[in-house]
Amino acid sequence: MSEIAVKEQHSPALSNWFKKEDSWAIIIALGIILLATAGFLGGGIGLFKTMAVAIPGWSGAEKLTAELTKQVTGLIYLYVFAVLVFSGGAQVMGYNGKRFAVGFSVLFLVSIVVTVLGSNQAIKDWQLETPILALLIGLLFGNTVRLPEWFQPALRTEYYVKTGIILMGATLPFTIILAAGPAAILQALIVSFVTFGIIYFAATRLFGLDPRFSACLGAGGSICGVSAAIAIGGACRAEKQHVSVAISLVIVWAVAMIFLLPAWAKVLGLAPGVAGAWIGTSEFADAAGFAAAQAIGDERAVTTFTLMKVVGRDMFVGVWAFLVAILSVTVWEKSKGAVESIDKKEIWRRFPKFIIGFFVASLFTTFVITVLGTQGGTVYSKEVIGILKILRGWAFTWTFLCIGFTTRFRELTAVGWKPLAAFTLGVLVNVPLGYWLSSSVFAGYWLGIK
Repeated sequence: MSEIAVKEQHSPALSNWFKKEDSWAIIIALGIILLATAGFLGGGIGLFKTMAVAIPGWSGAEKLTAELTKQVTGLIYLYVFAVLVFSGGAQVMGYNGKRFAVGFSVLFLVSIVVTVLGSNQAIKDWQLETPILALLIGLLFGNTVRLPEWFQPALRTEYYVKTGIILMGATLPFTIILAAGPAAILQALIVSFVTFGIIYFAATRLFGLDPRFSACLGAGGSICGVSAAIAIGGACRAEKQHVSVAISLVIVWAVAMIFLLPAWAKVLGLAPGVAGAWIGTSEFADAAGFAAAQAIGDERAVTTFTLMKVVGRDMFVGVWAFLVAILSVTVWEKSKGAVESIDKKEIWRRFPKFIIGFFVASLFTTFVITVLGTQGGTVYSKEVIGILKILRGWAFTWTFLCIGFTTRFRELTAVGWKPLAAFTLGVLVNVPLGYWLSSSVFAGYWLGIK
């Protein structure tokens, strides 16, 4: 085959790769990590230090004014960098880059207001962390004000959350992932199978819902929320309306759990690592789970949540989609020769690619810290990893604002009582089961996370 023919054969796949949010989340996040590391090694990390704006706690207008004056340059740098990379990615993915940039500019301004408010001591005393505050403000305006059309292109929740999760990977040593990975995977498998089974059984046997509709509900409540509902819906050819209902129910319970799980964890006196694992087991969406974990007020909760949700649950959505596709054509559709007709590449197509970026980020920073040695690694962790944590926080703030702006309560009330009842039964099993597994069966793993 000629070289030209080879290029023509592979160019569509490469072009499609650049059209995915996962791909651009990987490009942006790993690009930030590489540039910050190169700057650190070359003595030119000043730009990233300036751009990593963190608003300290304040209680008076004078202190706030003085602090914001210091941070103006950093906020400008952060805005210019973020609007260029995110709108550039949006343009390549097929969106209108200019409209995205305009909408993102407003989103960025609102995120500054939210971050400033979240740093106020009185608001902190009310246990309103910045992510939760961002969600509440987004919900308030999203449900009381008609948002303009030009603002909509920038409300890309998955775009921001995946970028934030990959940056999160850079802050987790790969040794922690290896140590906790088996526990996370086993706990996730137990909860996923049980929860999926409960929702599917209730939906089909108790409420007589379509099996494919029931599979969407079960996937959304047991694997990885919205992404799972979409992936499984596509794999079993569910109706678009059924997928939409499943997504709506995921959002309803995900938002509720942002407030319920941290509150229950504190009442029960759970250690941060155990609380984070429980949230990772019983939350339904990555962004919502991160907000709930951060509400615990300890980085260990964020770490164990990420291990449980990303390593334990998210990475298996491709396998679930493949299995459901087989079930669909062999049982629900009763096609002859069905198994042979299933494309085994479906596992890879449905696999959330951003998870690869998460692992690569962790491997990269772990390697750099190891090569630099004890002293150099400590400085790298303080400067580079510290910067990445701050930038991760901004990405998640944009995420939670988007969730709030795009959640419509009036639309969520139209899903019908049968899907809601089936999904809720799954929740009623998932939450106590996740608590028992996190606080008893696998507690040793989660308590050992530092």
